[in-house]
Amino acid sequence: MEKKLYRSRTKKMIAGVCGGIAEYLNIDETVVRLGVALATVMTGIFPGVILYFIAAIIMPERPA
Repeated sequence: MEKKLYRSRTKKMIAGVCGGIAEYLNIDETVVRLGVALATVMTGIFPGVILYFIAAIIMPERPA
């Protein structure tokens, strides 16, 4: 079965992007959220926020 990247329906705080990445990589979603937060702060807030919302638009939500 082919693995696909989806936004999470259950592990979401804003749009489910970090939860979906965590499910895809089979790791804890807190680790992904901390990594995204750290990367966003280190690169300047604006680029990280824009990339998150672009990912939220592009990534489909996991089917029910």
